[in-house]
Amino acid sequence: MLVQQINKIHVLMKECDKLANNIGYLTSSKTPEHQELYTPYYAVEPIVKYIPKSYRIWCPFDAEWSSFYQTFRENGFDVIRSHIDEGKDFFLYEPDDYDVIISNPPFNIKDQILERLYNLNKPFAVLLPLNTLQGKTRYKYFKNGIQILSFDQRIGFHNRQNMNSTIEGSPFATAYFCKDFLPNDLIVEKLEKYEKGLLN
Repeated sequence: MLVQQINKIHVLMKECDKLANNIGYLTSSKTPEHQELYTPYYAVEPIVKYIPKSYRIWCPFDAEWSSFYQTFRENGFDVIRSHIDEGKDFFLYEPDDYDVIISNPPFNIKDQILERLYNLNKPFAVLLPLNTLQGKTRYKYFKNGIQILSFDQRIGFHNRQNMNSTIEGSPFATAYFCKDFLPNDLIVEKLEKYEKGLLN
């Protein structure tokens, strides 16, 4: 079963590369994984329909203006946010009561993030580079099952210099990596892009 899921995801990764805008990919300034990137509203909306209304959401990497935090609040969810800049380090802090973790963590420490997520043993959906699926370090977690929500095109991100518009032509594909969250292990959706600033 796991082998079949992995084979499906490898096919998906190839298709995502085909569907990506090749001109944008070749001409974009390469965005390193260690750069701080912020998720646009259009990439948060697809996850909303999978969240039970009774769930209390923890967004552990999110400032007040985060598209995750704002989208969930606007949709009537009970949501808690925390951020290291406010003294709440994800590796040390945990709210008393929550049902699911949803956010966009720093990509450069994805192994440590995944270890912490699995140790917390709560449902989660985190946005990570699609190639996170491969790796000996992560195999010990994924061998017991992983769910993927991916899209027909690459997500553009905000950064500190572009808070009100996204930078398109990302050099890497991203997807939601989930545990005990999606109705199916692999879901691919059409991404409807639009501009909405984070600081509006």
